Amino acid sequence: MSQEFSVCGSNCSACEHYMNSKCSGCAKIEGKVWWAGYISFETCPIYNCVVNDHELKHCGECPELPCRLWRDMKDPSFTDEQHEAGIKERSEYLKRLL
Repeated sequence: MSQEFSVCGSNCSACEHYMNSKCSGCAKIEGKVWWAGYISFETCPIYNCVVNDHELKHCGECPELPCRLWRDMKDPSFTDEQHEAGIKERSEYLKRLL
């Protein structure tokens, strides 16, 4: 199975909600992820920033990577260390795409 990554470098295909009733990947659903409503948004703020505001293909094209928005978008189930490790991993992946 091929892997699908979101504009923020998250591996969509590794998510338990991918390709089920909740999500078919950020590209296909244009960032309207199921969890956005929990933070009072219709679209993922990172997706909106990258695609709609800055018209980039992914965050790796942004000179501010990783930005404050990335830091603020912490999954509450992650520790600070897990969050920072995820930021590092996704940043490195996206920079390799350039």
